[in-house]
Amino acid sequence: MSSIQTNSNTSSLPSPNDSESSTSASHLEKDGSLTPNPTGTEQPSAASELLLDAAKDVRQIIRLIQCQICSKILWEPTILPCGHSLCKGCIPQTHVRANISWPATANRLRGFECPFDDCGKEHALGDCSIDVTLNKALAIIRGIVESDRDMSDSSRASTSITVQDHWDIAGIPSLAHKANEPFVAKGARLVATYTLAELGKLDYGSEVSYSSVGAERGEMEHIDMAMLARLKESARTEMDCQVCYALFLDPLTTTCGHTFCRSCLHRILDHSNLCAICRRPLSIQAQVNRQSYPSNDRLCKIINGFWADLVALRAQAYALEQQANQDGFDIPLFVCTLSFPRMPTFLHVFEPRYRLMIRRAMEGDRTFGMVLYNPSRTPGEPEFMEIGTLLRIVNIEPFADGRSLLETVGVSRFRVTRHGWLDGYVVGNIEKIDDISVAEEEAIEAEETMRSRGVRGLATAPPSPGPTHTEAVPVRSLPVSVSLDDIETMSTRELVEVGVDFARRVRAQSVAWLNSRVLAIYGECPTDPTLFPWWLASILPVKDEEKYKLLGTSSVRERCKMCCRWIIEWEANRWTISDCLVL
Repeated sequence: MSSIQTNSNTSSLPSPNDSESSTSASHLEKDGSLTPNPTGTEQPSAASELLLDAAKDVRQIIRLIQCQICSKILWEPTILPCGHSLCKGCIPQTHVRANISWPATANRLRGFECPFDDCGKEHALGDCSIDVTLNKALAIIRGIVESDRDMSDSSRASTSITVQDHWDIAGIPSLAHKANEPFVAKGARLVATYTLAELGKLDYGSEVSYSSVGAERGEMEHIDMAMLARLKESARTEMDCQVCYALFLDPLTTTCGHTFCRSCLHRILDHSNLCAICRRPLSIQAQVNRQSYPSNDRLCKIINGFWADLVALRAQAYALEQQANQDGFDIPLFVCTLSFPRMPTFLHVFEPRYRLMIRRAMEGDRTFGMVLYNPSRTPGEPEFMEIGTLLRIVNIEPFADGRSLLETVGVSRFRVTRHGWLDGYVVGNIEKIDDISVAEEEAIEAEETMRSRGVRGLATAPPSPGPTHTEAVPVRSLPVSVSLDDIETMSTRELVEVGVDFARRVRAQSVAWLNSRVLAIYGECPTDPTLFPWWLASILPVKDEEKYKLLGTSSVRERCKMCCRWIIEWEANRWTISDCLVL
């Protein structure tokens, strides 16, 4: 893979002074992807969005910092949940979002339709923020352009730019709206093209042709290459992750506007739900799904365009680092019991193999995987279930004979893709099980609760718009008896209320499995939909095989519905609450 070159061996900028007048699309498509290779020779992957030859792609370099909506240079660049960026002032008109009960925070009550054709989804206003990294990089680029522009004022160097109509590019000039008049701007091609875009006279999808005015071709090339070198050197300082202090690898921007490597954000969310820079709460789920939370598209194109060689080295080093642990495996596996994310698990470790495993975990990052024993396995199958929970050791109490008591807490879920043995215990390669995004949760809830208009006859008038609106959906009275059909059309908040009400009632009856000792370990019944299913699964006397299904889900709403089914079946069978009373 090749990056933008700045040395003397780089091909020079194409000059239209002769008969070489050409567009800058000879190497890159408008979205930054590679064009087909007519020679049949090997070329880099299109997914890497490389700029093959910067000197011949002045137009594409400027396109990297243009807004796709207004076509001007990005101003207050705002990152959307779909990974696209646009000027803050280009955000479409917002509307009140209806039929949403969770999370229903104030900044998620209003939304807008995404203006990008490849998305088209509804975005919550609270999911959009100024891209701090891109904003700083644009300020650096703006400063360098202003500096070169000042130098151009004292020289005779100018560039004539002709914007080519879309019909001209297609080879049908007769359909062009009008003759394209050249635009003359001070400076070489980079500065002149930036100026044209800054003035709003260069459509994002348009191509251009150049000719030099008042200077030799070689002089203009030298100016462009020198400026490009300064751009790369200066902007590079803003492209380091503040967790690993290396060049961004798969950059992901949070709702507060700060960007991290995707793997680094995983590490942050393993410990806290606060941004590592500004300490604001993150709306991103602890399970960061690549499809639900796309990478920062604009930063990906800039980074892979300017520093593709460094990105390739970073990716290779990261892959080697991941394989270096556990003799090529990701993590040790404790085959024992069910554990759930964010819930405590207490263990008595006495077997020599697991004592060794825990000692190594304590010397490392204090984590290991917990998987459930599979009693019904067939020959050839592993002795454990494939889905488990990553546990972090919170406290350890060792004994003189080598045994120890562990207090752990669940971090995230995983699926074992490959396993082996190391010194008597199981090790494995794992892949995280990710939740869908909050936006997707809201869309599912809105779709399913809409059915309740005809099914349950409940009032579902949309909330009135306005700054005083504080509720995402109207408050509705729950039916006296909830059926399995009812839960399919209930809001997420109502599903949690069913569970909380059940916990309140059985606690009042003093059932054996919800006493003060259990509450001291697992805490009071939570009302947070992300936490309630794990809490209920930890204490409810349901078979492990049934609870295990909870680990494979990717939706908070689906987990809440599963818990409601457990509650309905529990209350419907012969094992009534009165059968569980403590005598």
